[in-house]
Parts: sequence; structure tokens; C-alpha cells
Amino acid sequence: MIKRFLSAIGFIFIALSACVKSTEFDALKSNCASNIEANSSFLEIEALFNGETIQIHEDLVLEGYVISSDKSGNFFNTLFLQDHPSFPTQALQIEIDFRKSHLFFEAGSKVLVKLKGLYLGKSSSVTKLGGTFSSFGNVSVGRLPTLKVQEHIFLACDQTESLEPILVTISELDSITTNTLVKFEGLEIIDEELGVTFAEEGEETERFLQDCEENRIGLLTSGFSDFQAEILPEGNGTISGILQKDKNEYQLIVRDLNDIEFKNDRCPEVITEFTSTEVFISELADPNNNSGARFVELYNASSEPLDLNKWMLHRYTNDKTEISSTIDLSGFIIDAESTLVLSPNAAEFETVYGFAPDLGVSTNSPADSNGDDNLVLVDPFGTVIDVFGVVGEDGSGTNHEFEDGRAVRNTNVAQGNPNYTFTEWTICNDSGDSGTTKQPKNAPEDFTPGARE
Repeated sequence: MIKRFLSAIGFIFIALSACVKSTEFDALKSNCASNIEANSSFLEIEALFNGETIQIHEDLVLEGYVISSDKSGNFFNTLFLQDHPSFPTQALQIEIDFRKSHLFFEAGSKVLVKLKGLYLGKSSSVTKLGGTFSSFGNVSVGRLPTLKVQEHIFLACDQTESLEPILVTISELDSITTNTLVKFEGLEIIDEELGVTFAEEGEETERFLQDCEENRIGLLTSGFSDFQAEILPEGNGTISGILQKDKNEYQLIVRDLNDIEFKNDRCPEVITEFTSTEVFISELADPNNNSGARFVELYNASSEPLDLNKWMLHRYTNDKTEISSTIDLSGFIIDAESTLVLSPNAAEFETVYGFAPDLGVSTNSPADSNGDDNLVLVDPFGTVIDVFGVVGEDGSGTNHEFEDGRAVRNTNVAQGNPNYTFTEWTICNDSGDSGTTKQPKNAPEDFTPGARE
């Protein structure tokens, strides 16, 4: 008689009680469902969804394993289920108006869900079951009322399983089923967020984790969780949680702080900025017949490729002593004994020379000089590696004018020079002043972008 009574009001009892003895819960949990069998799979349930929230009318029963826990308050009125305790292939969540659900459905519990009467829908990548919620005429899945929970969700009589999270890396998340329990190794809080709390009080907060290759994933924490005010851990290590996806961004939600073990040293600093004296300006073009075919060519004389992260090419227009424009070369790698061609008019460049430039930039940039400007190549540390011309001196009539012509670095030059040296160049223009060659050049026949000649 007592067991029947407890079975009938157990769910209400939990929702209303702030403190219940463990022995009473043991009694309630002993009333497991031994006469209910699953007759449907996660895939079959998901296949019922037709793009709109629907109510399920068939006598379907789903079997799944609880992977979430509201014990620490980071999950609220939600049960996450996956189809197997290890190596899951499908997952979903059930919206319930039922607090302290971990006391009945602890992580690893097998549950049986009677689906008839429940609503099925999707939000982002999450398949949801629950009650119904209507807003402005739109029906979506809402929380299943407390009194209805006992009619639909039943604890199986099997022993609680030991959950085995899927071991993943950030770079392979596109191949992992979302809403499943996953585990990462070698992660740490990003530098910018060290020393802050898991979440702002009362606000859902996203912090960021990264691996040693600086791949990132969001760490989502409720502002009402028990550990909201705890300081984020400083070390590196393992972290488990439920994988979610918001639009195109992946996020991880931990169940409690036991899911985090950051006891290792942080990743060594990733060096992405390099210098070299073997990268230099190798050709400048201001064709007499087509200003749209202008370009700047850089050359790497080294036998190793060079990452140009934070390298800059500055232009000092005419006699200016302040930088007029800059090209940020970050994101480009210049191969060994190869060129990098920059064009202010990529479409015209391809039409004239028959191939696309490595980088299309804007007009009035360093690649768009009319022949009397000065260029300076600077490494990530602010060191001047190479110079064409004399900053503060208008090139017109000097030995660094290439108007309507070409300036090409002599083939015996193997490294940059922070001081302009005329003898390192062969310069043709329309004036022939100061030792330059009076010989205007036309595109494409008089230029060799992409080839050191």
C-alpha cells in the first residue's frame, strides 16, 4: 500500500520537498518499470520530425541513458539522453518541469520514455521532447508538467551504467553527434579569461577553451550554478561535458566541477611570428600602358618557407615621412625560393598576366605606386627588413623612380637591405634621371610577376 502511494505521488513529492532522506528515495527508486519495453529508436523518433513541432500519437517507447545532471544547477529542467552508455550515435533532450531530477535520474540511469502525447521538435541541432509551448501562434516544445512526468518517464530496473564519454578533439567535432557526452584532453582556458569566474551571476555565460594548437570551443555555464562564482582553473587537462552546437559554433556544458581536471602545465607559447633577412622586395611595376597592371613582388631567397604573420609592407607617398598605407601580410606563407605577388586590381592583373595574384589589395595601397613612392618591408617585431627608395624624398627625378616602368632586384641580391642601395636594382622609367634607364615598360611583355629573373 505504501509503495503504491509513493509511486503515485513520488514526482510531486520530489518537486515540493527541499530535503528528503536518502532511504525514502531508495524506496521510490525501487519502483522501477519492469513491464515496459522499448519499441522505437532515436533514429526512428527523429525521422518523425517534419520541420514543425508535432504531437506523437503512436504507442512508442524509447530507451535511453541519462547523461545530464542538475545536481550543481548547471542544467535546469532538462534531461539529456543518448542511445548507449558508450559510443552513442544519437541523442536528444526532454524538457521537464521537474527540479532535483538527479535524485531520481542520476547520470548513467537507463530510462524508458512513453512517447504518446509528447511533443517532438527541434531547436538548432537539438531534438527535443516534452510538453507544448505556444507563443504568438507558434507551437514549440515546452516543459512537461510535473504531474505528467510520472506518466511518461520511467526508471528501468537495470543497474546504473558507467558512462564512457566519447574522446574527441576540437578539430574533429564536425564528425561527432551533438548532445552526447564527450571528453577532451589537453584543453585549457584561454589566456584572456584566466582569473575570471565561470559565469556572471544570474547570467548564462560563455567562456572559451583551447587546445595547444589554439583551436577553440565555448564553455557554457549557468549564472545560477553552484560553481558560478568559482575562478576558472589555470592549468591544462581533461574536461567532460555535453556537446552542443549553436548555429555554427560548438559549446560544452559540464555537469559539475568533477568534469574538469586541469592539473597539468599549460601549453607552451605558440610562436607564430618569425623574422628573416632573406625576404625582400624583388619587383615593382608601373606599366606605361596600363596602370591597372601595377604590382609588387616579394621574394623568399631562403630554402625554408616563411609565415608572414604580422609582416607589414608600408608605403610612403612621394616625400611623406608618415606611413600613407599598409598591407598586412598575415595569413600568407611565402614558399622557399618563391614569390608573393600583390596587386591593387586583381581582376585586371589576371586579364593582363594570365594568372591571379597571390593577394588582391586596394588602390592607393603599397602595390599601387605610380613610381615615385617609397616602400618599407617590416617584420613582426618592427624591424625594417627591406626598403625601396628614400623615405622623405619624392622619387621623381631620383635613382629610385620607376614611373611608367619597372624596378627589379638584381639576381645577385639574396637578402633584404634596410638602407636603399641603387646598385642592387635595375630601374627603368620615362625620364632616365640619376643613372636610371630611360625605357618605359609595357605590360605584360616587359614584366615577370611570379618569377625571379
